Amino acid sequence: MTAFSYAARGLGDVLRRLDRVWATTALLFLGLVIAVPSQAGASFVFTLESFLWILPFLLISVLLAAWLKASGADQLVALAVSRKPLAAILIATLAGAFSPFCSCGVVPVVASLLAAGVPLSAVMAFWLSSPIMDPEMFVLMAAQLPFSFTLAKVAAALIIGLLAGGAVLVLERMGYLSNPLRADFAACGTSCGGGGPSDVRRPRWRFWHQAERRSLFATEARDVSLFLTKWLLLAFALESLMVAWLPGELVAQTLGGEGWQAVPLAVAVGVPAYLNGYAAIPLIGELMDNGMAWGAALAFMVAGGVTSLPASMAVYAVARRAVFTWYLLIALVGSLLIGFGYQALLVLS
Repeated sequence: MTAFSYAARGLGDVLRRLDRVWATTALLFLGLVIAVPSQAGASFVFTLESFLWILPFLLISVLLAAWLKASGADQLVALAVSRKPLAAILIATLAGAFSPFCSCGVVPVVASLLAAGVPLSAVMAFWLSSPIMDPEMFVLMAAQLPFSFTLAKVAAALIIGLLAGGAVLVLERMGYLSNPLRADFAACGTSCGGGGPSDVRRPRWRFWHQAERRSLFATEARDVSLFLTKWLLLAFALESLMVAWLPGELVAQTLGGEGWQAVPLAVAVGVPAYLNGYAAIPLIGELMDNGMAWGAALAFMVAGGVTSLPASMAVYAVARRAVFTWYLLIALVGSLLIGFGYQALLVLS
């Protein structure tokens, strides 16, 4: 065998072992350094700042999931929620609507809930309602936009959370959407694949007294945190490019239409586009003053908050394809219904 053949085989082995997500992130920044050096620095700073902002939520959720698993309490949590699914969906929706998580920031929390065995119906309710509204956004919207519109966005968060939870509950009872976590995420730790202590059915709240449980806690925390970190870094890197090359002003200006036809356009633009919820407030307010349909404005803010590209990537990192598809579908349909419904209420009032 020639030296070239050995080198080719060695390179192939390295590529097979190389994690695709880390490699994509590295190649992205390498391409920026070569092609657009100034943007490379800006994207690096943006990615680092975004990750540092989300780091406390990441640590809390990962440590919580690892503690639940190591102590054996994850089974108790799942059992308690499963007994009253409707109540769990309502509580999850209320918690999501008033929690301080953005669309990417909620993913580590969602991952820990799924890893703990909480039913997908309750998790999906929290997942979709959380990015739409939070206390800080409520205060900013109330100060800059009509108060009735602010209350409508609160109602939208509650409606889409209940819609998501109810739809997934029906699907679960029909036998669909079992094992919602992706195989590679479930395999990165022991959250969904067993391997816990032999007496895991008897919770040990002070798990650190047993070496087996300490080892499980450390392995779980390490593997899950690394898995989520690589996907979040890639999501933030792509988000930095969307912020730089797809300014919020440009996105908002495409939504200046009036009437019912503006609602589907707002959802179509809001689903893939990035427009930070806080940055959207003054832009949407100006467009509303200039005649933009209020239903379209609400639909855009709801759709964009839940399904922006970075958020969708983070969801795709932890959820199976069927769950990811339903996540997008519920967000799309829910945003349309909310936009049309709010516009109808304004016409009738």
